[in-house]
Amino acid sequence: MGIFALQSLAGGFLDEDLKSFNKVFDDWCVQFESMEDAQLLLDTLDLDAQIKIVEITPLSYPKYFFHNLQGTIHATREHKGKIVCIVEPYIGSNFRIAICDLKTKSVKMLKIRYKSTLSAEAMFANIDF
Repeated sequence: MGIFALQSLAGGFLDEDLKSFNKVFDDWCVQFESMEDAQLLLDTLDLDAQIKIVEITPLSYPKYFFHNLQGTIHATREHKGKIVCIVEPYIGSNFRIAICDLKTKSVKMLKIRYKSTLSAEAMFANIDF
């Protein structure tokens, strides 16, 4: 189940004061349970040409909810209530698997390093933690 937020074209998310934008998505950002609710508020704002509605789904949660997860996220999967990601910590580095726990908001990076995303993808087929 996704949530909806209002994002400026510059990338920030609308704050609860309905005037400023947070650089990162956090608890102070305006959130909606449906696209229709988000559209209702957007229609009342003067800035509607500069704001778009974005859906944040469980597979995009690492990007929005786990700010300490650094690097490029290449793939995500949901497994037993956790989000498992293939992460490239910095350009040119080996790929790693990160396990994001939605309940505790913690991120665990597995020690194993992979040369390619394909070898990390194989890990997804056999993951058990």
